[in-house]
Amino acid sequence: MDKEKVLSRIRECGIVAVVRANDADQALRIAEACMKGGVAGIELTYTVPGITGIIEKLAQEYKGSEDFIIGAGTVLDEETARAAILAGAQYVVSPYFRPEMVKLCNRYRTAVMPGAMTIKEVAEVMESGADIAKIFPGELFGPKIIKAISGPLPHARMMPTGGVTVDNAAEWIKAGAVALGAGSSLTGGAKTGDYDSITTTARKFIEEIKRARGL
Repeated sequence: MDKEKVLSRIRECGIVAVVRANDADQALRIAEACMKGGVAGIELTYTVPGITGIIEKLAQEYKGSEDFIIGAGTVLDEETARAAILAGAQYVVSPYFRPEMVKLCNRYRTAVMPGAMTIKEVAEVMESGADIAKIFPGELFGPKIIKAISGPLPHARMMPTGGVTVDNAAEWIKAGAVALGAGSSLTGGAKTGDYDSITTTARKFIEEIKRARGL
């Protein structure tokens, strides 16, 4: 899928599921539960053993689909980014800003979302040609940081991750977030094997995002 379509689909849905798991099987089940709940962005993190293979499997299974956007998360260097992209990742997310990684992703025309927290970091992310600044860890400041940064940098596209829940999803969106990154608050049911609760929570997230957008 074209890079612009990937970004458009993520913004339209408004949520990216941050998938962390103990093994490949659990990661797949979490991803599928999120998809069932209508979450378009699935961020498979490089804290999961064998995650490159999982990215490749899902990328092949959903090839050509605009409903599910498979990405790679917790990418710490450009070598890992390249491996993920070649496996089929349609976007790359990092917890911090690394210019070399952004350059590589742009070379492959793959959407990239580096981490940032301060206004200086957000500006550097924008200047590098990255697509979205991942505001991380979001729980340190809450939704007010999005509004604060948007004042002097109104063109910044920001996606908070960390501290994002169903209860504050609407507040993040109203503050100006283009999308939300949700981890344990969305996928926590996997710890007890309750994957149906993940699907239910995913639907609640989407309802809150639509409500905040007046849809």
